[in-house]
Order: sequence, then structure tokens, then C-alpha cells
Amino acid sequence: MGVIDELHERLTTLCSNRRGHPVGVSDLTRLSGGASRETWLFTLDDGEGERNLVLRRDPPGAPAQSDRSIEADVLRRAAEAGVPVPTVLWTAGADELGSPGFVMEHVAGETIARRILREDDYAKARAVMAAQCGDILARIHAIPAEGLTLTPPDRKPTETVLEQYKGLLDSLGEPHPAFELALRWLERRLPPSERVTIVHGDFRNGNFIVGEEGVRAVLDWELVHLGDPWEDLAWLCTRSWRFGGPGEVGGFGEREDLYTAYATSSGIPVDRDAVQWWETMSNVKWGVMTIVQAFTHLWGHVRSVELAAIGRRTVETEHDVLELIRT
Repeated sequence: MGVIDELHERLTTLCSNRRGHPVGVSDLTRLSGGASRETWLFTLDDGEGERNLVLRRDPPGAPAQSDRSIEADVLRRAAEAGVPVPTVLWTAGADELGSPGFVMEHVAGETIARRILREDDYAKARAVMAAQCGDILARIHAIPAEGLTLTPPDRKPTETVLEQYKGLLDSLGEPHPAFELALRWLERRLPPSERVTIVHGDFRNGNFIVGEEGVRAVLDWELVHLGDPWEDLAWLCTRSWRFGGPGEVGGFGEREDLYTAYATSSGIPVDRDAVQWWETMSNVKWGVMTIVQAFTHLWGHVRSVELAAIGRRTVETEHDVLELIRT
């Protein structure tokens, strides 16, 4: 039995069990994007009409990087907090799906950043998305963490991430003076931020579903954690996630719109110095991750042209880090 046939059978059984009667599953198609998770679109006919649903699951046989039930629980909490997210219907374990995952409603729209940034259909969206993101992030950071199985940091998130990436860079055995210099710069300028909230962890253009009116849903919550909320604002502003667009916020907008909307929705003024610290840290993080992904290919763990190409982007982040720390 092929992969699609096996998954079709598993999905039909899962959906029938959850609905309490036999259902039909058709048009099962794997969607592109997402290197760490599989995303499948399918049509469910439960006798009350057809609707499009989405399955997110770990690649079968791969070690789980995080608990899928945590991601689903956070998505449900996010919806309650007014964050635009797909509605989670059912979670399932490896015994049902072949690997842990969950089924959610399909949200129509565009996710490819270059189209969002360049096509005329999204001109109105680009004008409002920075403010929308500020409001959305304020709502995310207000999600109550009680009852979620997220591990609180044992010290300040800034100190934790700094030590983590100093150790990771040292373990690679390659000289990268720009990152070494940036890490020393960061260590001397640790911000005093004490807030710890739910943090999305990968809030950026490319992880949004966008329509003509703007952001319709926020995707890819597998990196959700408890941390410093300024991390999310900084990640959105990181140059690598502007995809060549002119706006400092995701390539589409301006910082003032983002910061004003965040402060208005949260009642908390944006700490601009802390955001700059995290933006510098974000470039170091992404730069080190590009090296790791290249080594994943070069060492033969996963042979991938995509991973090799990502490794060529290290120099971009080194340039961006040097620009940030000279100010």
C-alpha cells in the first residue's frame, strides 16, 4: 500500500470515528512548504455536505520535535483570545495517523510571501498588515498559559537564548567572526525585560494566510513557547523575512504601525531597545540555523538541495548582524 493510500485509509477511519458514522474522504493532496511537518489538504463528506480540511502531522518514522497536542491546545486558546487561526477539530496519535497530528478547518488565502508582497490583489492588505500584526501579537501574548504543558524558562529568556546559541556556534567548529562579535555585543547589552508570555516563535510573513483584506490566519505554531514577547516582534522585522519587500515589518509595513497597534491592543508600550536586541539575536539565530541546515546536507544526514541552498544564506545574516550592531 502506497503512502497516500495508507493515509487515506487512516483519515477515513479517524474522521468516521470522530463523526460517529461513516464518512467519505477524497482529493487527498500533500501541500508544499514546511520542512518539519507534513501538511495535507483533503475533502470530507460527512453526509451534511463537503468541506475542505487540513491535516498536520509529523513525518512518519521521524522523531517528534514537540507534542502535537500542545500545538493544538494553544491553537484553541488562541482562537478564544481572538487570534485568527484555523479551527482545530481533532487530534490523533501515531496509532491512528501513523504519526502524531491534528485535523483543522481549511482557511482560503495566500501564503507565499513573494505574491503577498508584489501582486496587486494584495495591495490593500499590505497597507494594513503591520497594524493587524501588532494587534494579533498583543492577543497572542495575552493568552493564558495556565494548564498548558509548556516549560517555563528557568532564567531570563534573553540569557537562555544567548547561552544556547553561543554553545551551538562553538559546537560547529567553524569560524564566524560576525556572529562571535554579535554575541559579545548582545551579552553586554542584555535588556531588562522581565515579561514572560506565550510566544509564537515563528511569527512572520510566509506563516500567514492572507486575503485581500489582510491576515486571515496565523499558521505554524510548532515553535510556541514561554518567553520574552519582544522576540515575536523582532522576528517579524528580521530582514530575512522581508523577502525583498521594502517594509521593515515583514516586507509589507512600517514599525510605527506595528508598535502603535501593539501598544493600543495590549496597553503596554513597545520596548524598542529590547526589540532591537532581539532582532540582532534573531539574525544570529537564523544565521546559525542556516549553517546547521547546510551541515545536515553535507554530513549526509539528509541529502537536500534546499538545505544546501539555505546554507548559502549565512553570509546574508552575517551582513545584517554587522549592520545592526554598528548602530
